[in-house]
Amino acid sequence: MRILGVLSVTATLGFGLYFMYLQGRVIPVSGRPREQITLTGVKSDLMQIGQGERMYVSQNGKCIPLDELISSGSLAMSRTERDGYAYSIDCNGADFTVTAKHPEPPDGGARYPTLTLDSRMEIAQSF
Repeated sequence: MRILGVLSVTATLGFGLYFMYLQGRVIPVSGRPREQITLTGVKSDLMQIGQGERMYVSQNGKCIPLDELISSGSLAMSRTERDGYAYSIDCNGADFTVTAKHPEPPDGGARYPTLTLDSRMEIAQSF
């Protein structure tokens, strides 16, 4: 009876992790640690840029490009890149999309995901 309980818990946990992985809520274990650290930093930067943009939009009613956001003092961050990822903001009135894009490696090596953050503060990843 005890074995069935353990198997049931293990199966439930395994299914839950697999389900979360399919929904993109769990970071895949593959990849080198350095890449995972970079992606974590890039996501943090995107959130910081998004918060600065939201603050600017709430005060001024419109979105502005990244260089203007930094020069206005609405964003304390001075860099517009991290580990090869370049940041940009696309504006459409009060809506915005912050993009972090890494150039493709010239040798056809590993591809880097493009990360985007929208005005709802949701991050998406694509290749």
